[in-house]
Amino acid sequence: MGDLFAWLISFFLVIGVIGVILYQLMCLADLEYDYINPYDSASRINKALLPEFVAQGVLCFLHLFTGHWVMFLLCAPYAYYNFTIYTRGRHLLDVTEIFNQLPWEKKVRLYKLGYLVVFLALTIFWMIWSIVDE
Repeated sequence: MGDLFAWLISFFLVIGVIGVILYQLMCLADLEYDYINPYDSASRINKALLPEFVAQGVLCFLHLFTGHWVMFLLCAPYAYYNFTIYTRGRHLLDVTEIFNQLPWEKKVRLYKLGYLVVFLALTIFWMIWSIVDE
């Protein structure tokens, strides 16, 4: 039963990270279509970055501590990427350069979204597998 709770926690964490990424993409799309000013868009995205990083780190350590090695190995590159850009100080969006970085930032978030959708599918598969196994 503990394995099922670990998968449920993993499922909700992945859904939360996907929600944060979608929120960031919506802010970037609003900025691109000039519905919001650059300051508001950058501040909203910058406020959402730390919860994304924390949730991804918790998800990675959850898989490590519960012994789901394959999922941990799939989760580790994304956590490493987040750690790398955080330690280098490139995680925050600059208000003055946001229009120059807009295509790159959208592309990064779309890659993250695709990665997380695949990760969500694997999480659902393993959750169902653990229910059937018990």
